[in-house]
Amino acid sequence: MNAEYNPDFDPTGIEGGVDTNALPWVSMACAPNWQFKPLRASKESGMFSAIVKIEKGVNTNNVLHLGAMDLLILSGQLSYPDGPLTSTVGPGVWGYIPANARVAGLNAIEDTEFLANFFGPVAFLSEGGEVLSILTAMDLQQAANAQGITLVPNTLAECMQPRPASAITESSPLAISTKSAGVLVDESAAASDFVHPHFVDTRAVPWIVDPTLPDIGLKVLRVSEETGVTSLIVRHNGVAGPHYHLGAADFLVLNGHIGYRAGPPEGYGPGVWFYEPAGARHEATQRVGEDEDLIYTANVYGPVQFDDGPGTPIAAVQSWMQYKEAAKAFGLKLVSNQFESDKTLLAWAPVGSAN
Repeated sequence: MNAEYNPDFDPTGIEGGVDTNALPWVSMACAPNWQFKPLRASKESGMFSAIVKIEKGVNTNNVLHLGAMDLLILSGQLSYPDGPLTSTVGPGVWGYIPANARVAGLNAIEDTEFLANFFGPVAFLSEGGEVLSILTAMDLQQAANAQGITLVPNTLAECMQPRPASAITESSPLAISTKSAGVLVDESAAASDFVHPHFVDTRAVPWIVDPTLPDIGLKVLRVSEETGVTSLIVRHNGVAGPHYHLGAADFLVLNGHIGYRAGPPEGYGPGVWFYEPAGARHEATQRVGEDEDLIYTANVYGPVQFDDGPGTPIAAVQSWMQYKEAAKAFGLKLVSNQFESDKTLLAWAPVGSAN
């Protein structure tokens, strides 16, 4: 019963984060010239998460996103030469590509690494539009299995399973591993004048600080009124009190160390990615140490319920509605959820067709 929605849930198994610096790069034939550090794959929803690497000079033409994708550029530069995404994006830029978007081209100007959440499969097409291969969550799962990589659990029940012994024989630290990645998103760094409906330079987004919670800062990037998903950058120097994740959430630590239930005493540091399954409970989540800001990315897939401890009344519920109101109050322009008047979607008619 511990695997159910339960205030006494106390995981003893695989719950926690994965240090992306300790993972190898994995290649898959279905995603030519892309390399992956596999993080999570859902058999239920088809969503999967990974750090992706594309080496300098690699050009990927005609990519069809059957599901949406969000990404944060960690290092390097990518160029989208055509269509609604036309731009050059570099470190600290966060973006969202809606489902059914056909991307004409994606070029790596430099060796580029980025955090990516794929909400569904990606199809790689020929110049004529025929499907050459499809990348899915199960491809990522199989690639992880072949390399002995244990993916982060998807549910509370999976968190209770014993952690398998690691079979990883090599590791490849991220390009940003030798320096603080907090500079990617901190407004104290020099922000560009980059403006785009589907990408945002996170350094140019101001921190939203509630006077009643001065140790917590938020950069709201995207809010979906359809799904309730909110994407954020969080500066977390205080303590988040007792709470339930009524919806799941995922995080990548960019700066400092975070401490929470089932984690090591020293906390999780830069490069650690973790996933909170729906129903996860924390009596406290806080920064470990006093010398550095704790900064992390966050995709919040549903409400967070706060209280004063097990069995106490609900004190507050934080959802997409509060995040959207905060963004509006601070005059933030959020990343767009869909392409306007797009002609590149999946359901296109061949040239000359009467249909």
